Amino acid sequence: MKLKLGILGLGEGRSTISAALASNAYELKMMCDANEETCKARAKEFDFHQYTTSYQQMLDDNEIEVIAIYTPDHLHAEHIKQALLHGKHVVCTKPFIDDLAQAQELIEISNRSGKKVFVGQSSRFFEPAKRQRKDYEDGLIGELITIEAQYHADHRWFLAKGWSLKQSFKWLYGGLSHPVDFIRWYLPNIEEVMGYGMLSSNGATAGLKNHDTMHFIFKATDGRIARVSGAYTGPTQPAYRDSGMSTILRCTEGASQADYHELRYAVTDKTGEEKIVVWGDSALKHYFRFEGQSHHAGEYQNYLEYFAESIHNDTVAYPDLKEGIGTVALLQAMDRCLETGLPVKIADILNEFGLKKEELGM
Repeated sequence: MKLKLGILGLGEGRSTISAALASNAYELKMMCDANEETCKARAKEFDFHQYTTSYQQMLDDNEIEVIAIYTPDHLHAEHIKQALLHGKHVVCTKPFIDDLAQAQELIEISNRSGKKVFVGQSSRFFEPAKRQRKDYEDGLIGELITIEAQYHADHRWFLAKGWSLKQSFKWLYGGLSHPVDFIRWYLPNIEEVMGYGMLSSNGATAGLKNHDTMHFIFKATDGRIARVSGAYTGPTQPAYRDSGMSTILRCTEGASQADYHELRYAVTDKTGEEKIVVWGDSALKHYFRFEGQSHHAGEYQNYLEYFAESIHNDTVAYPDLKEGIGTVALLQAMDRCLETGLPVKIADILNEFGLKKEELGM
């Protein structure tokens, strides 16, 4: 039976509209955005006219079983809370919340409600990432030694958006959260982080307030280390030399690299043989349904259907609420590194908010 879905926030939510309408797992029941003109534009684009500007109206619709949230970061916690209090399962885009002060309340409300919460870390559901994870779980390249992840993109166009120049906007959360999630996927027990950041001359000229270039090292409780980097306001190499987002696993018996937008994957397995996979037109059409690869609806469809399966089978869909909170704690530790220039222990961040690593599976 199809799950009835409501979508809140129709900017990024555009991908989820496309995903829901193409899915056999969901029936789109209602769309919601505070801006009525955005509602009208989406209604016209998708020929779907059940929309509202009132989140309360969506919450009060007893037929809606799942709410997918794509609102600004600072609104996530309240929107998640209200959905749970109204008996809805929740999908929320990353970063899950922007203030750990609200984390404990969300854990308690989620436990009482019995409803599932899933963090829409869409990059995990892209073809190269899925293949890389399967090969790793199948033992093709042995045990993990270290992981490197990066997200580099020429997003100078993004600076034309007025809100991107506000003090509240940080590429640490808006961009680097993707490769950070990849690292936590393979190395969840991060203990300490150290890193540096800078504001490039391009970013400064445009009026950006926070770092647009960052490099970090993570240390796990078992001693393994990882590296993540991001640069967002300068040119990148052509795709055949570089990838906008890439994850490299270096393991005891082989290595693999998943390149995101390029739909490209390479693995050197136990035999020493390198295999390269590049997905073709059918995959491109599934993932990139809009102009300029600006929205990745195929990833959203993949994760929506994964979440539907978890609801029907009563299993945990990862990243769940606790994993999402753990990733935010890591991002806040990274943020503090940028402020202080000193290493930061994740436990210190969690302790400030009355949270425990064991409770979050870290």
